[in-house]
Amino acid sequence: MTQVQVAAIVTTGAEVLYRQALPVTEFNAALGELARTLMLTMEQASGVGIAAPQIGVSQRLFIVASRPNERYPDAPEMAPLLMVNPELLGHSEETEDGEEGCLSVPGTRLSIARYRWVDARWQDAQGKHHQQRLDGFIARIFQHELDHLDGITLLERIQLQERSPA
Repeated sequence: MTQVQVAAIVTTGAEVLYRQALPVTEFNAALGELARTLMLTMEQASGVGIAAPQIGVSQRLFIVASRPNERYPDAPEMAPLLMVNPELLGHSEETEDGEEGCLSVPGTRLSIARYRWVDARWQDAQGKHHQQRLDGFIARIFQHELDHLDGITLLERIQLQERSPA
C-alpha cells in the first residue's frame, strides 16, 4: 500500500468541478486509497465534507464528516462516512437557509437554502448499499457534496436559488 498524501484541492474554474461525475463501478484497493486521500485532504483543510471532483477525480463519491472546527464551530460530531454513488431518494418540503463555505470556493460564504432532511442511499467502500434519513447540518453537507457530483458549486447553487426560490 502506498503512502496516502494530502491532495491539492481544485478551485473554481477547474473544469472537473462543472461536469457530472462518473459512477464508481470498481470497489477495490484504489477506491480505498482514494477515500483515505479524500479524508486526509478534508481534515487538513478543516472541512466537514469533500467530494472526489474537488481533488480532480471525476467519480461519484464523497465523505460526510461533521465535527466542530474553526470553520464550523457548532457542527455536530459524527464518524466520517464514505458515500459512494450517493442518491437523494426523498426530502422534506421545508428548506432552511444556512451559511455554507466550500473548499473549492475559498474565502466565500453564502446563505444557501437546503432541505431540512433528506432520505439518502449510497454504497460503502465494499459496494454494500445503505439507506438513511439525514437531518439538519448532516443533510446540508450531503446536499452540498451531492451538488459537487452534479457539477454544481456554491456559486451555481446561489444562482439557481435566485432564479427559482424554494
